[in-house]
Amino acid sequence: MAEKPTYEELEKRIQKLERAESELKRAKAALNLSHQYTRGLIEANLDALVTISAKGKITDVNKASELITGLSRKEIIGTDFSDYFTIPDAARKGYQQVFRDGYVRDYPLEIKHRNGTVIPVLYNASVYKDSHGNVVGVFAAARDISKRKRAEKKSKKLEAQLQRAQKMEAIGTLAGGVAHDLNNVLSGIVSYPGLLLMETPEESPFRRPLLTIQESGQKAAAIVQDLLTLARRGVVATEVINLNQIVTSYLNSLEYKKLKKINPDVKIESDLEMNLLNVMGSPVHLSKTVMNLVNNAVEAMPEGGNVFMSTQNRYIDKPIKGYDDVKEGNYIILSVSDSGIGISSLDLERIFEPFYTKKIMGRSGTGLGMAVVWGTVKDHKGYIDVQSTPNEGTTFILYFPVTRKKIIEKEKALPMEEYKGRGNTILIVDDIKEQCDIASRILKELGYSTISVSSGEEAVDYMKDNSADLLILDMIMEPGIDGLETYKKILELHPGQKAIIASGFSETKRVKETQRLGAGKYIKKPYTIEKIGVAVKEELDRKDLYS
Repeated sequence: MAEKPTYEELEKRIQKLERAESELKRAKAALNLSHQYTRGLIEANLDALVTISAKGKITDVNKASELITGLSRKEIIGTDFSDYFTIPDAARKGYQQVFRDGYVRDYPLEIKHRNGTVIPVLYNASVYKDSHGNVVGVFAAARDISKRKRAEKKSKKLEAQLQRAQKMEAIGTLAGGVAHDLNNVLSGIVSYPGLLLMETPEESPFRRPLLTIQESGQKAAAIVQDLLTLARRGVVATEVINLNQIVTSYLNSLEYKKLKKINPDVKIESDLEMNLLNVMGSPVHLSKTVMNLVNNAVEAMPEGGNVFMSTQNRYIDKPIKGYDDVKEGNYIILSVSDSGIGISSLDLERIFEPFYTKKIMGRSGTGLGMAVVWGTVKDHKGYIDVQSTPNEGTTFILYFPVTRKKIIEKEKALPMEEYKGRGNTILIVDDIKEQCDIASRILKELGYSTISVSSGEEAVDYMKDNSADLLILDMIMEPGIDGLETYKKILELHPGQKAIIASGFSETKRVKETQRLGAGKYIKKPYTIEKIGVAVKEELDRKDLYS
């Protein structure tokens, strides 16, 4: 029989038990604190964290899981984890990979939110085991990458826009150089027939060939203008215009009537806003833009269909994300829709590239039509949106900034007698001999006396010992000083010297600087008798700068 413990032994046992109980309480408290700490970390995590049993049932989730699914913790626990993904089979495959490899990293999946939103996630997971080392489930995390996807999409769009802009700029630079040279060549074809027709009797058999040459030259000059538009050197947005007048003028044009005659199965309708506001721009380029858009729409419907044009005032209060990103502001909108074959997404990325066309070359224009539309809109500080569905149709929406200025009525063209000269001396400064000859021939025909030099340096040397009533300055002369530098040096010799500026390009900062110094009108090559005659007459009649 065992001896009864003594009082002292019982006291020691009680103390030992008390210590054990105290340690157990501390352990429980530490365990509870650890649990709260771990739970706090889990709940604070922005990723959706879940534990999944070996059978694929969800056993626990955090707050982020509720947010990403739109469901409560109670609704989620006990359900199959694959139910929450747009492609359940892909989710199960990733789950099986965890069991096979022990983990999975950055596995792409899509979670379905309760409201129908699809959220792209990266799925990361690893197995967890019991005390015997047996796998009993999976700990998984789903990271929402919606923002990253949107940023990547935006970045790709910006990159594509940059590449498109760089491509257009490169082609534009090439087109600008070609256009400049072509303008010099075309001057003879456009200008000389006018001079010869002045000396040719009405009954002469040569009049019709001369008119044909002149007309052909003018058509070629129009194509050159298209090239200049691509080079972003062809639009001078200084005139107040109403787009309704541009559209109406086109609908009454011979080009439109011819288009309708060739395509009787196409119905073209328009809806123009009554009180349309004005824009600043070039009537020639905007008219060509309307014509190109309508031509494109008609050609997209070989079996016939409907084209609808409209204009409207619109205030954009929030930026519009589309083919172009449209900023907020007041705009005039020109819309051209068709019910044609539509444009594929691949072609949509390239439709504004010069010479990119699905049409039959030689039968459907030059391949510059949509490139001219793009260049014109950009030069008018506008935006383009394109909406198209293959086999359903396409809509082009053009946004032009509004101006509050009013339209000024144009003066009627003067008869030649009104701009005849009075023997004034004109110094022609141009590095192209043919340009000097043409300008000289026209001006002599109008009654002026002319001297021609082939560089800015020669002009300055001439003016050191001579004078001229007027200078005609070519802006681009290579090599050597350009029109601006030439004018500056001549002003030092002859303060208040009158001049007009000529170029194959549109106005530039150097043109405007030359005008700021006192030069008058700017005229674009190729020359016509009326164009150069009126400009010279107006400048000579202008009040002297130093009078």
